[in-house]
Amino acid sequence: MKFVSAVAALALAGSAAAFAPANVAFSRTQTNSGTVLHMAEDGAVQPLRIGTRGSPLALAQAYETRKRLQENFPELCEDGAIEICVMKTQGDMILDKSLMELGGKGLFTKELDTALLGDEVDICVHSMKDVPTWLPEGTVLPCNLPREDTNDAFIHKDGSVKKIEDLPDNSVIGTASLRRQAQIMAKNPTLKCVNFRGNVQTRLRKLDDGVVDATLLAIAGLKRMDMDDCATSVLGWDEMLPAVAQGAIGIQCRSDDERSLKYIDALNHPDTRACVDCERAFLEALDGNCKTPIAGQARIIDGKIAFRGLIAMPDGSLKYETESEGEIADAKDIGRKAGEELKERAGEKFFEMMVEMSPQQVIGQLTK
Repeated sequence: MKFVSAVAALALAGSAAAFAPANVAFSRTQTNSGTVLHMAEDGAVQPLRIGTRGSPLALAQAYETRKRLQENFPELCEDGAIEICVMKTQGDMILDKSLMELGGKGLFTKELDTALLGDEVDICVHSMKDVPTWLPEGTVLPCNLPREDTNDAFIHKDGSVKKIEDLPDNSVIGTASLRRQAQIMAKNPTLKCVNFRGNVQTRLRKLDDGVVDATLLAIAGLKRMDMDDCATSVLGWDEMLPAVAQGAIGIQCRSDDERSLKYIDALNHPDTRACVDCERAFLEALDGNCKTPIAGQARIIDGKIAFRGLIAMPDGSLKYETESEGEIADAKDIGRKAGEELKERAGEKFFEMMVEMSPQQVIGQLTK
């Protein structure tokens, strides 16, 4: 497994150089009289400022956004026309606690939201699975880039085991995701899941050091960093249903920022948007949070949108699943109805237990 650390180190070193902002900042828009520079009141040129987290994966996604902007808008190819603004979120800084203990997915977006509303950045690039189903007032998220493979990668310490079902009893799997933990333990209750947070490189290094026997990561992130060779296998939906909006990148801006809206509207991928809208409507209908293992995926097949969803107890002892299909234009309704169906089937008691369960109780179930 030593090859994983070598690949991770190379990716980390390469990403830092790739995302360094240029020295001169220009930004242009079209007017009736031609192309003019955006200027601040003090005469300084205004670049298009992209807000992002600082992990290699987040930077890769910001860089992908910059590349697509430059391909669509030649004026953004000028040196300094786009500026990458890196910031740390609370979720990045506190790694010794589970997301459930810290309070939820907004931990990866709050600082970016604040910077956006404070006019410190013009757009924010997010992994959509980290974005809450609600957005701060004054912001919109009108753009999803073309989606990567949404499946999970299974990574074994020496590559000798290809499937979760083939792991020996009492094997230890590192993951910070209750969704993954519930589906893993449903396959084999003797498996032990331990909190495993940090960026991709950190997790692979822990695996290489023998901290755990295996881990799971989104294959999309590995592909975006040219690290998919690290995957022992890629799990299909029947083996591990992915998270809502996994593999999708979203771009957010202020709702009254016409310049940013013009730029990011041109990048939106309608099929990805429809699938993400369907999945997020499912999540919203369930009032999903980091205490509830929820999985949901939509894809377009022969001009129709097909959705599959799942909710489960953290220890995998109980789960409810649903499948539906319909017109792409009805994507949100399909997701919402699927969520409402599972909510009714599971009953109020199921969700009350989730809300009342302390992080320690959940972790106790998962590591028993």
